Amino acid sequence: MQTKPLNRDVIKYIAMFTMLLNHISYIFMEPGSVLSEIFLDIGYFTAIVMCYFLVEGFSYTHSKKKYAIRLAIFAAFSEFPYCLAFTGNGLLQFCGLNMIFTLLICFVLLLCCEKISNTLLKVLAIIGLMLLSLISDWLLLAPIFTLLFLWADGSEDKTKTAFILSTLLFGLFTFVNGIGMFPIRINIFYSLTSMVGIALAGIVIIYFYNGKRMEKGRKFSKWFFYLFYPLHLLVLGMIRISIL
Repeated sequence: MQTKPLNRDVIKYIAMFTMLLNHISYIFMEPGSVLSEIFLDIGYFTAIVMCYFLVEGFSYTHSKKKYAIRLAIFAAFSEFPYCLAFTGNGLLQFCGLNMIFTLLICFVLLLCCEKISNTLLKVLAIIGLMLLSLISDWLLLAPIFTLLFLWADGSEDKTKTAFILSTLLFGLFTFVNGIGMFPIRINIFYSLTSMVGIALAGIVIIYFYNGKRMEKGRKFSKWFFYLFYPLHLLVLGMIRISIL
């Protein structure tokens, strides 16, 4: 049997690249152009991969407290670059909470599912965190992805189901957002193409991920993934300002 070739770090490096493409498209490219749509759709690979690895990491991390603090620190550190990069007009506006804040919300959601035994309190906590995500990147979707992967619990069949549901949900989300903005046929087309990145993430995780980390450079990779997010946004934001 052929060994699956991709480890966690390699997949995360791919996710960083696809995220960069998505952000370049969103910030600089003409909406609706072919290349812009390709960059956007491929870039949707990243968020669901991060949610998958968040759930996986939650189960084996040595200290959930340190994990949460690390997410909180980098979420705060990333907020200025995030708003700088994604301000539509002018120098700087509040653009919502960045994706690391969203991952922190998802991490707390996992903590609630683990620690709260009372069903009603657990449901209320989940609803509250879902509502909090409304002011963050990947609102609602990232928490739902996280819950689906928590439900899958490492089962390959359930993980396939989780990715299928996530792909369909994202397509539906895109379609709903496009109502009134595009003619129905164009909206359906955009909704279908938007699902490519999510579906690709599922294929990579299910059929190519070997469940391991790199043998060398683990510490570098760990901090690179945290630092790349705010630093690339800062660079993109500075470029955006320079061409205003």
